[in-house]
Amino acid sequence: MSSILDVNPSFELEEKSYEFSGHHLKISMFKGAYLGVSAFIWEPGLVLCRYFENENIDFIGKKVLELGSGTGIVGILAVLLGGNVTLTDRPYVLKQIEYNVLANVPLTSRHRSNICALAWGDDQNNFSNDFDFILGSDIVYNPTQFQGLLQTLLHLCSEKTTVYMSSNVTAREGSVNFHEHLLPRQFNSELLHTSGSNFIYKLTKKVPRSI
Repeated sequence: MSSILDVNPSFELEEKSYEFSGHHLKISMFKGAYLGVSAFIWEPGLVLCRYFENENIDFIGKKVLELGSGTGIVGILAVLLGGNVTLTDRPYVLKQIEYNVLANVPLTSRHRSNICALAWGDDQNNFSNDFDFILGSDIVYNPTQFQGLLQTLLHLCSEKTTVYMSSNVTAREGSVNFHEHLLPRQFNSELLHTSGSNFIYKLTKKVPRSI
């Protein structure tokens, strides 16, 4: 892990600790590494992790993909809860995710984690659509990305896929429109939980009506 710092010694790691579902997580953020919003731990991700804990959700034996992993906190918890998890983000964010996976996932479980680049609207065809779960926290924040995000979700989801999406609906531009108008055109959407302005939705792909 020291080699990551050697590549760019000018940036620093800021570490925060969390406890979810009996797992102690130490999540590092690459401050000063030009990762933008990806270098932060956002509240919707913590709310989603706490929801998994409170609802005793596990992913044992399930194939899981996380969109916009950022620091990787949600995807890492999914690995620790038994899932076979693919954590995705833009290429320049992957070193941060890798660092946190190595720091938090035991060697005996690391084979159940995979880290890949996925730019919404561009790279989705490199992935299958046989995921049991897709996770996304605070990924609805920029209306210019909504079309690509929808294209990606439509490709990755089969009718058997469950999507857990946690969004700050009041603080993120266009979030209300995305969840109330754009998503319901092609997904069944159920509001599962609220914590302040953070809403967790459960999505499933609508089955086309037979003629």
